[in-house]
Amino acid sequence: MKVWLLLLLSAWLWAEDSFITQYEYGQMLYENPRGIGCVHCHGKHGEGAVIARYKEEGKEVVLKGPDIRHVPKKELKKALEKRYRVMPTYFLTESEIEALHYYLSTTEE
Repeated sequence: MKVWLLLLLSAWLWAEDSFITQYEYGQMLYENPRGIGCVHCHGKHGEGAVIARYKEEGKEVVLKGPDIRHVPKKELKKALEKRYRVMPTYFLTESEIEALHYYLSTTEE
């Protein structure tokens, strides 16, 4: 009985090590949190990207998602939870926001 318990415990601990990392989880959330992914407006690594270009009253207007790689977690959470200009509202858990922030703060171009 003790041997089976030890084997079961070992398998469980091994499985914990092979599960997705916080960085990978944050990357998955960044690419597709629930619907539209951050990647479409903020670029592949959070560096910012052009969303659209159009002319208004004869002048070119560029709509761009800002660089979010170094945004403090508190500001990131606020941006995700409140409607801000063209950005959609996301309903993420605290652990999802933590993983997303971790990914953005450790990602390099």
